[in-house]
Amino acid sequence: MPAADSTPAKSSAKDKRVRTLAVCAAPVVALLAVAALVPLPFAIAEPGSTVNVLGSDKNHQVITVTGAPSRKTSGQLRMTTITATGPAVEISLPDVVDGWFRTDRAVMPHDAVYPAGQTDQEVEQHNVAEMKKSQDSATQAALRYLGRSPKDVKVDLRLADIGGPSAGLLFALGIVDKLDGDGRGGDLTGGRTIAGTGTIDPDGTVGAVGGVSLKEQAAKRDGATVFLVPKDECSDASAELPRGLRLIPVTELKGAIDALKALASGGNVPSCPAA
Repeated sequence: MPAADSTPAKSSAKDKRVRTLAVCAAPVVALLAVAALVPLPFAIAEPGSTVNVLGSDKNHQVITVTGAPSRKTSGQLRMTTITATGPAVEISLPDVVDGWFRTDRAVMPHDAVYPAGQTDQEVEQHNVAEMKKSQDSATQAALRYLGRSPKDVKVDLRLADIGGPSAGLLFALGIVDKLDGDGRGGDLTGGRTIAGTGTIDPDGTVGAVGGVSLKEQAAKRDGATVFLVPKDECSDASAELPRGLRLIPVTELKGAIDALKALASGGNVPSCPAA
C-alpha cells in the first residue's frame, strides 16, 4: 500500500523540532548577548616599559651614590614592568576572549591585580609605597652584601611613573655594579643587556612577582639576551620564553651576582628546568 500519508507526518515532526530548537536557542543567544556587554571581574595585562637602572630615566640618573666612588658601567640592567587595565575599567566578554587567544596579553582575576574596592588613586598610592619600600630594601641588601655602612654610603634611587615592588632585585644589582662591579674591575653585566624581575628583602632574599611571561616579552623587545627570574617562577617563565632570551633562576642577591660573574667569565650558570 502506498505510503502517501507519511510525508506530511514526517514534515510536521521536523518542523516541530526546528521550532523547539529555535525556542530553546533564543534564551541562550540572549544570554550571550547580555554577557558580551556585562562587565566581568577581570583585568587585561600586557608587556610594559623597561628601564636601565644603570642609566637615566626622564633626565635623571636612576641610581646616584654619594659618600663613595661610583664606577662607570657598561652594559645594561633593565627592570621590567607590565601594564594592566585600571580598577575602574570595565572588561567585557570579547575582551576576555581576545586576551585568552593572544600571547602578548594576559587575562587576570581583577582581585589578583587590585584589592577589592580600591580606586585608581588608592592603587597608585599603594604602588608608590611599594616602590619606595623595594628601593629601601634594595639599598640595604646591596650595602649589606658589600659590607658597606649606610652611614657612610648614601644611595638615591629615582624612577618616574613606575610603582610596585618588582624592581627590587635589579635595583640591588645596579647598586652593587655602581660600587663594586664584579669585584675584579669588570662589570656585572659583562657588557650585556640583562633584564629581570623580582622583589628583594633587606637580607637579599629574592621573591616572586607574577606577570613573568609578559615581562620577558618586554625584555626581549628592548634588547635583553638574559633574564633573571625568581626560581619559584621558572615554570611560568619557561612556558612562553621568547627565542634568544636566556633564563637564569635566582633565590638571593648573592646567587644572582655569582651567576652574572659566571656568565661573564664563561663559568657554570644555573638554568631553569626544561618546561
